[in-house]
Amino acid sequence: MLTTLGLDAASEAVYRTMLIHPQEGVAGLAMAAGLSEEAVRGALDVLSELALVRPSYEQSGALRAVSPDVGMEILMSRQQAELAAQQLRIEASRAAAAQLIAEYSEIRPAAAHPGVEQLVGLDAIRGKLASLTREVRDEVMTFAPGGGQPQESMVASRPLNQDLLERGVRMRTVYLESCRNHQPTVEHVEWLAERGGQVRLAPSLPTRMIITDRSTVVIPVHGEDSGAAAVVLTGHGTVTALCALFENVWSTAQPLGSSSAPDVNGLTPQEATAVRLLAEGFTDEAIGKRLGVSQRTARRTATELMERLGARSRFEAGVKAVQHGWLPSRP
Repeated sequence: MLTTLGLDAASEAVYRTMLIHPQEGVAGLAMAAGLSEEAVRGALDVLSELALVRPSYEQSGALRAVSPDVGMEILMSRQQAELAAQQLRIEASRAAAAQLIAEYSEIRPAAAHPGVEQLVGLDAIRGKLASLTREVRDEVMTFAPGGGQPQESMVASRPLNQDLLERGVRMRTVYLESCRNHQPTVEHVEWLAERGGQVRLAPSLPTRMIITDRSTVVIPVHGEDSGAAAVVLTGHGTVTALCALFENVWSTAQPLGSSSAPDVNGLTPQEATAVRLLAEGFTDEAIGKRLGVSQRTARRTATELMERLGARSRFEAGVKAVQHGWLPSRP
């Protein structure tokens, strides 16, 4: 019955038996559940990993099952984390594929196929974007990572953005949640929204990207320096995958003006992303760049999360995050 939530039949049987017979040891549980003692011990290991049993406060060395309402919340939270992790892997794969195409076009420009156009230098990139903006008919979709945006770039973009919106072009932009802390970016986002632009906020973004009319994608070759070089992608398969990437991120991003409500574990979207990056071994500097915050802020966030988990190292934080249902179990 609970297999859809990650429990095998033996573990479910032991958990149910422990709820009915909380004082029983391994032998008693085996008899009541109709299992071997070895199977019961294996089930207890699974239940411990899933945080469905805890040490007894009354009897040293004994285990007690957590109540069903708490237990089911833990299992559902874990399943949500696994789904989110799978979605992140899909998004990362799409972004990585596009980035590989961009990097290959820089290394072997002569070998670039007709679906890839290379742009070198900020002037060439801005010129191409201006041309695409004049030609767009229906929609522009943008990822704007990096937290607070350069004020001069936002001001320079307003005439083109206003022209698009006045022509009835649908504009959707995803910024990082950390932009809430940068007043010029907040003012620009509000400026867009007042004129009909749609804006959402995400805890992290896979790459900087602009898609026009679902037919052309512009992405930087180097994430660290988006003004050095970029590529224009028009191949149908690549563009379709990157449109799907945008839609996936858009569907989970928070609408402008809404608050970032904590999840069932009490984590904000930004904290949940930080936990995942922490467990994956990202440095404070790398976490800061993904979240669009300073290295100091990233370090403070990591420290606070480790304290909440009771972890003394990042490796231990990853293990305990899995045990608490903050992260899915590693395959």
